[in-house]
Amino acid sequence: MPSSYTLGRHFEEFIQSQLHGGRYNNASEVVRDALRLLEARERRLAALDAVLDNAIAAADAGHVVDAQIVFDELDAELASLPDTSF
Repeated sequence: MPSSYTLGRHFEEFIQSQLHGGRYNNASEVVRDALRLLEARERRLAALDAVLDNAIAAADAGHVVDAQIVFDELDAELASLPDTSF
């Protein structure tokens, strides 16, 4: 079901620049690619929201580790890595 949308001057010019660049054959390809990227971003954000919800629930249940312990472990791990400075 074809639809028509007003994108505004900025996006119309951006689409034209993409077409002139030769990456896309028509405006629909540009819009589809943009929507795929938006869809992927929304999936990543939803996954991050789920991780955050789980972390908050775990913290609320008392499943926490003192931050200083975590930092000390990270410092020790970093200290054990070979020096790659030149």
